Amino acid sequence: MSKVTIIYWSGTGNTEVMAEAIASGVNEAGSTAEVVSVENASKDMVVKAKTIAFGCPSMGAEVLEEELMEPFIESLSDIDFSDKSVALFGSYDWGDGEWMRNWEEQMQGFGAKLIGSGLIIRLSPDASGVEQCKSLGSQLVKFNE
Repeated sequence: MSKVTIIYWSGTGNTEVMAEAIASGVNEAGSTAEVVSVENASKDMVVKAKTIAFGCPSMGAEVLEEELMEPFIESLSDIDFSDKSVALFGSYDWGDGEWMRNWEEQMQGFGAKLIGSGLIIRLSPDASGVEQCKSLGSQLVKFNE
């Protein structure tokens, strides 16, 4: 069984907490998670991965973080995602989730098979939010078999 790759950007730490909780769910389900901050991620990691979770909070006018995460995601547009399962997640403080809906459309445009709807949590995940993240992690393992 290959590892589940989790690539994220976090400004305040909320999305990082989500990434770590997703990794806990992956590990508890019997697989291995590789958690990587986007500045340390490479396109090759995505090419080699079968199951990937990308995380980024809502920024500004409900967009992805523009210095690191958006350019990284854009750099993936020429990858064949047809054999990859992708989950999206992130935190927010305002808005209605437009950034996540746009991100889902973008990834579907790349050919990715999305695992459910993007997981969004307002601000820092509470105990219930951590459990949602762990649940997503266990779902990722099922797609990685």
